[in-house]
Amino acid sequence: VGSEMCIRDRITLTVSPELAAVEGINIERTRLMFVVLLALVIAVGMKIVGILLVVSLLIIPAAAARLVSRSPEQMAVMAAALGCVSVVGGLLSSLKWDVPSGPAIVLTTAIGLIGCVAVRLIAQRSSEPMS
Repeated sequence: VGSEMCIRDRITLTVSPELAAVEGINIERTRLMFVVLLALVIAVGMKIVGILLVVSLLIIPAAAARLVSRSPEQMAVMAAALGCVSVVGGLLSSLKWDVPSGPAIVLTTAIGLIGCVAVRLIAQRSSEPMS
């Protein structure tokens, strides 16, 4: 329940700082908690898997999910799912083809992004009126 409130506070703050202030959300505390949490995730991730992998797993799944999601909540869930699928797929491809796991994960994540771009383009074309 506490983490859900933090997520709702963060989404409200992202959408409209004025609305967050009116709803009684401590804006500075919420921003500070988010920055500290993000820094902690990056620092721990860099120690475990390296900077290229951390950056690719932070940016590419979020960019891909943004293309095909309709709400911030849906985007967060889709980004997390794409990140997990990319890690598993990259590790399995690394095992199968005997390649380094880091680049395999990054490539798998990039393939997921390309797939989301394709889905977005198909959806846009199907919603256009026929000429």
